[in-house]
This record gives sequence, C-alpha cells and structure tokens, in this order.
Amino acid sequence: MGKPTGFLEYERTERKYAPVADRVSHFREFVIPLTEEQLGRQGARCMDCGIPFCHQGCPVDNLIPDWNDLVYHQDWRAAIDVLHSTNNFPEFTGRICPAPCEASCTLNIDDVPVTIKTIECAIVDRAWEEGWIKPRIAAHKTGKRVAVVGSGPAGMACAQQLGRAGHAVVILEKEDRIGGLLRYGIPDFKLDKTLIDRRIAQMRAEGVEFRTNSHVGVDLPAARLMEEFDAVVLTGGSEKPRDLPLPGRDLEGVHFAMDFLKSNSKWVQGVHGADEVISAKDKHVIVIGGGDTGSDCIGTSNRHGARSVTQLEILPQPPEKENKGLTWPDWPQKMRTSSSQEEGCERIFSVATKEFVGDASGHVSAVRCVKVEWSKDDSGNWQMSEVAGSEFERPADLVTLAMGFVHPVHEGMLQELGVALDGRGNVEGATEGAGAYHTSVDKVFSAGDMRRGQSLVVWAIREGRQCARAVDEYLMGCSDLPR
Repeated sequence: MGKPTGFLEYERTERKYAPVADRVSHFREFVIPLTEEQLGRQGARCMDCGIPFCHQGCPVDNLIPDWNDLVYHQDWRAAIDVLHSTNNFPEFTGRICPAPCEASCTLNIDDVPVTIKTIECAIVDRAWEEGWIKPRIAAHKTGKRVAVVGSGPAGMACAQQLGRAGHAVVILEKEDRIGGLLRYGIPDFKLDKTLIDRRIAQMRAEGVEFRTNSHVGVDLPAARLMEEFDAVVLTGGSEKPRDLPLPGRDLEGVHFAMDFLKSNSKWVQGVHGADEVISAKDKHVIVIGGGDTGSDCIGTSNRHGARSVTQLEILPQPPEKENKGLTWPDWPQKMRTSSSQEEGCERIFSVATKEFVGDASGHVSAVRCVKVEWSKDDSGNWQMSEVAGSEFERPADLVTLAMGFVHPVHEGMLQELGVALDGRGNVEGATEGAGAYHTSVDKVFSAGDMRRGQSLVVWAIREGRQCARAVDEYLMGCSDLPR
C-alpha cells in the first residue's frame, strides 16, 4: 500500500448526516460527503493486511484495497475504472448497502474498519461530476435478442452486461417507471432517483431497450417472449410479502409495508396525487418487523408527521457489541440503529402481535401484543413461548407489516412458463457449473431475489452480472464477460 502506516496515523472518519430537524422536513438525501482530503486519509487507512477479508464480505468481489490506494494517491480516474470492473452501479451500493465488506475489514477487529462504503460512493459521484462515465457501446452486434423481465438491480446489471456483449436486450417492467425496488421500494431520502435515471440514459445509449407497463404473464403472455427472443432472463424479485393472519387483519389502516412505501414514493416522484398516499400524518404508527423495510417505514412516517412511531420485533434485542472472536470476518448479529430510527421511534423487542383492535368504523385503533421469550429445546432448536400475564396494547391508527417476503409471485409468468421451484418457492437454479442460472425450462434463466430469495441490492447486482455471462455463453458458446 502507498501508506502502510496510515491506519496508525489516521482515525476512522465517516460521513455525517444533516440534523434530524432539517432532514425530516423533506424526502431528499441528507448525507454530508467527506472532503477530498478526508477521503485521501480514509483511503490511506487501508492496511497491508496480507489477506483482504473485505473481498470475502463483498458479494460483487470489489477490488477494495486497489481503489482505496488509488484514492489515497488521488488517482480518481483509475479508481472508477477499477470500481466499475466489478460493480455496474456503485452509486446504489455506496448509498444503500449495509457494507458487509466493512464488517470483514481487518481493522474491524478493533471496531474501526476502513470507510469502504463512503470511499466507494465518493469515487462514483466524482466520476459522474467529472464526466468520466460514458456509454460503452459494443463494437459488434451478435444478432441475438434477450428479454430481461424486471428492472431492479439484478435486471439492470444483467441487461447492461449483455448489451455491452453485443446482444439486443429488452427490459420489460410492469410498473410505469424503470428501477424495480430501487424506484418505488427504497425511499427517495435514501436513494435519489436521478441516480437511476442517468444509468437508464447510459444503458439506452448502449442499446438497451426499456418497455414499461409490460406485465409479463398478465397483460403480456410469457409464450410471446419465448417465441420472439433467443433467451429470457427472469429477474422479477421476491414480491410475495409475509402476512400476519390475525384477528382484525382486514381492518382499515393495516397495510403491507411495501404498499405504504410505494404509495409515498409515487407521490414524491409525482406519479400519485396527495390523496393517493397512505399517510401517517398525526397518526400513531406501529411498524411490525425490525429490518431495513421497517426502518424505511419509520423514516417515511416521521416525514409525514406521525404522532408516534413504534417498531415491534419478535426477536430478542441483540447485543450492543458482538464477540469478534466468534463472528469476524462474518456479518455479526448486533444492535444497530439506522438513521430513520435515530429520527424518532420506540423499539420493542421480544414481542409478538396477537390481535389488531378496531373501532366502530372498522379502522384499526390498537394493537394487542404479548411479550415472548426464547429458549432452546433438547435438539438445540430455538423455541418461542409467551410470557404469562405480559399482554399489553398500543394505540395504532396505521400499521405496516414489514416482515419480509416469502418468495416471488407464482401466479402469472412463473406458472405460465412452468419453471421448477425450490423448497422455499423461489425459481430453482444453480449458481455454479455448466447450468449456472439456468432454470428448468430451456433458454430461460433467473437471477436476483426471484432465484435466491429476498436479499441485498449488492447480491442482486452480483447475480445479474454472473447470469449475463451464463446467457452469453449459452448464446455464443463462450464469453468474455466477467463473472
């Protein structure tokens, strides 16, 4: 490394947030970037560790020490080339990735990992500002046509790679705009949608065709794709939400989290009017589920002007600090507080919902809960039991169910194609070997959450890139695309 002692000389410095009182008044991004000098010092902290465990943590196999060193030497132009060699959309991962690479960083043994995510975001933002990111147009066309169903990060990454290999690629998206989960599932305050739009412009210049309002298996027969294209890639995501079928589930005001988030995003982006938003204004909000989607519900509710926000989690509160000897370099289970949670909410752990209570008009008015405890049975499996006499109620005018997704939607496209499903209800397909990313149906491939189940944006990008190589090999007999 250019600065072998940098980790001894410079402290970890992370990006700051705008004050809570300011940022909850709008839906714009609120992260304050580091200066060029600060970024150089953070790059210098990347130590000559011998085995870069950050590679183990990064799903897209980013060459992290390489571009950290380039930032230290202020060679930003080379840094973006190295970054783009493994990641099509670092501006997405630099904003919304939980950074498992930092958890795997050798310096994280002392809780001061290199600010990898911050540096990644700075590299790509600088590259866009300087005009270094240009369309990469294929020198030769193959004459092969590929349909990519779904325009989330897996579909976009797959389509971009295949377009650069010279194939004629068409992305089909059921919504009115491109982006999938990035567009309507992730709030604008976490990911500005102009970032998606400029990638769309780049891909369109590279020859990728985008078709919105094209719901395959509903208003567009999947059989037509099989007839018109040489290969079909399914990247429709995992969209079947986990429900909570309790008494009162059908009350007004009880919504799936994604319905709540999507209605707000469409309003922020000018698709819906204010009357079409599921509003949290002046309401007692209960968020059931402690993950990222639940956190997004909290941030959105605070920006609406909710009277109170409470997040319920069925699992126990994790430890404030993990046991590094047992967890590192793997992703640890520990207490984390998101920027949305910092803005204001009450978090209650080890609690199960028993009933949704309604008022005379059929609208939810409270949530009835019970405390639970966890213990292992004789086989070592965790078992949950209710704590006697611990029942309680919380007022609720709006409830969002943010408990994850169970599998992709089976009705429509998947049933029509007849692709095999695995034991969890995802599209069956391996990631290694000659049949990587192939489904059980000839010339049909699948990648991203539709194949692996709900996961991270960075995993979707990885699978999209790898699937593109598999498709290219299928069409051409060999491939120069990176895996």
